[in-house]
Amino acid sequence: MQAYQLVEWRRPPELREVPVPEPGPGEVVLKVGGSCACHTDLRVMDWPPGTHAYDLPFTLGHETAGWVESVGPGVPAWRPGDAVAVYGAWGCGRCAACREGREMLCERNAVADVPVGGFGRDGGMAEYILVPSARWLVSIEGLDPRDAAPLADAALTPYHAIASTRDLLRPGSWALVIGVGGLGHMAVQLLRATTAARVVAVDVDEARLRLAREVGAEHAVLAGESAAGHVRDLVGGLGATVVIDCVGSDATLALAVAVARPGGAVQVIGLAGGTLPFGYGRVPFGCGVTMPYWGSVGELVEVVELARAGRIRAHTERFPLARVADAYARLRAGTVVGRAVITPHG
Repeated sequence: MQAYQLVEWRRPPELREVPVPEPGPGEVVLKVGGSCACHTDLRVMDWPPGTHAYDLPFTLGHETAGWVESVGPGVPAWRPGDAVAVYGAWGCGRCAACREGREMLCERNAVADVPVGGFGRDGGMAEYILVPSARWLVSIEGLDPRDAAPLADAALTPYHAIASTRDLLRPGSWALVIGVGGLGHMAVQLLRATTAARVVAVDVDEARLRLAREVGAEHAVLAGESAAGHVRDLVGGLGATVVIDCVGSDATLALAVAVARPGGAVQVIGLAGGTLPFGYGRVPFGCGVTMPYWGSVGELVEVVELARAGRIRAHTERFPLARVADAYARLRAGTVVGRAVITPHG
């Protein structure tokens, strides 16, 4: 089979011929329906040698859905043909966080470079993927895996961020989404579907602002020097109750705290590597600043149910596996609107 693999640090990945995996005890092999190109993958490609103790080569792709192809011994819950999404934050399954269902905060992974799918272990940018534990599969029956793949990260991550601040998102509140890319356009929909907040979106691109309006933003503001003032005028008074920064650059972090209200929250889910000066006068009083990471398996189940009910839908552009490099080039150039999905089987 073909797989898009990182074979050398700071060199373009390669589409290579590799063996089809065979499942061992407790393992499942999926026929990949869709696997999403993510900005995090670009960061992986740009890592200098030694950033993480991952062995090369490995297949990229941490946001994947498909159909069960085969199962190993001890996997009674799944049958060939079942449509599933792959939960991407593979934890150890033994620590307190994992036992509580918060595998994205696995204590073992927090102190060691434990490889997971797409980051040191083979991910979904291939015709087939080996999932080491059946507990990381979530049924997406009734959904096309090519459409559902973004639910595993692009929807799950903002859903987790929103869930942690839902007590603030009461009637009369405003939420600001900065960056209406793969995560941001899902964040807008999730805010509308699960909270009473009114939504404003900010982006540098007019096409993405149009998408923001289409999926439920009440206002869409072009980024720039006047954006903070414009947002404050729209939300009135003290500012936005919750800000979800889907970029995480110096500029977007500065905008986030400039428009957040006292007692509100800034959730940074973008990984652009920006820094936020913290201190008196720099962040509103009582305003929390956090970096949510992925979400739980249970939250992915809830995200899937929202998609089944038609409450959320990922805006996608599909690419065959032969054009995976084109998808990443478009992503790096900033010309993808929504989520780029690689579809190895058409």
